[in-house]
Amino acid sequence: MKTLAYPLLLVTATAALAGCGGGDPAPAAPSSAAPAAVAAAESTAPGVPCGDVPGSGGAKTTVVAHGKVDCAAAATLLKDYFAKLTPAEAASPDGPGPLAIGEWTCGSGANDPVTACSTEDGRQVEGTRT
Repeated sequence: MKTLAYPLLLVTATAALAGCGGGDPAPAAPSSAAPAAVAAAESTAPGVPCGDVPGSGGAKTTVVAHGKVDCAAAATLLKDYFAKLTPAEAASPDGPGPLAIGEWTCGSGANDPVTACSTEDGRQVEGTRT
């Protein structure tokens, strides 16, 4: 009887383990990259033109809102960003920013005419010097 118990236990354990790894795969855990993918998809959308605001050094800057951002909020955001920017930050060889304006982060690269502002939930505002 002792000789039958061990093989039976081994077969039962093997079958249980096979059930864990074989058959249909377990559903994948939700990915934290999903919001980033949504944000990336929204950022390639053409956006909503929102007019112009005075930018760094008084340069005319065209405002475009992406995602769930109304034009008044987008224009105010860029005005606040340019007002908060110090002359040293504006002249930085790495580009101005990033600066936090409430829930937004704004900045641009070196010699880049586009200022980009975004939130963690995928909203974006762009300002392009014209």
